[in-house]
Amino acid sequence: MISCPLCGNEDSKVIDSRSMDNGIRRRRQCIKCNGRFTTYERIQSRNMYVIKKDGRREEFDRDKLALGIRKACEKRPLPTGTIDKVVDIIEFELYQMGKSEISSMIIGDHVIDKLKELDYIAYIRFASVYREFTDITTLKEEVDTLIAKKGTTPPSGQLFLLSPEQLVSSAKNKRRK
Repeated sequence: MISCPLCGNEDSKVIDSRSMDNGIRRRRQCIKCNGRFTTYERIQSRNMYVIKKDGRREEFDRDKLALGIRKACEKRPLPTGTIDKVVDIIEFELYQMGKSEISSMIIGDHVIDKLKELDYIAYIRFASVYREFTDITTLKEEVDTLIAKKGTTPPSGQLFLLSPEQLVSSAKNKRRK
């Protein structure tokens, strides 16, 4: 049962329904407080299981995927709804593979690819955990790889990465002011 987010009452009525790409959006009104809220119903595909690094299997959890991406993107200047769209894309791609079991490494690779396109800082945050960076040298190598690509266009709304020479020059200019 769906509870009203304002008063907790479990009785509500649907006042509007609309089909979406992967489900139904319903606008509801609480019977008790007359507050309005939106719910989303998703069409659930067949169950998919994730094979963890240690061999355990657990059911794929979209919310767990979203949480990991949200942590990496915390305090980043991303438009509202961006993370949900990324999760939608990754989930769709995983189900399109047509497998009932999928390695956590494959899921992590999808996340890495999407974050690299979306936000460099979020990418580095996620990669440092996912790839288990054990020292600062490994982290530096990954950042250097991004800097080497500085001729390419950065993700929308981001600045180009500065080379070490530019960082030194920038620091000197700040001290002069």
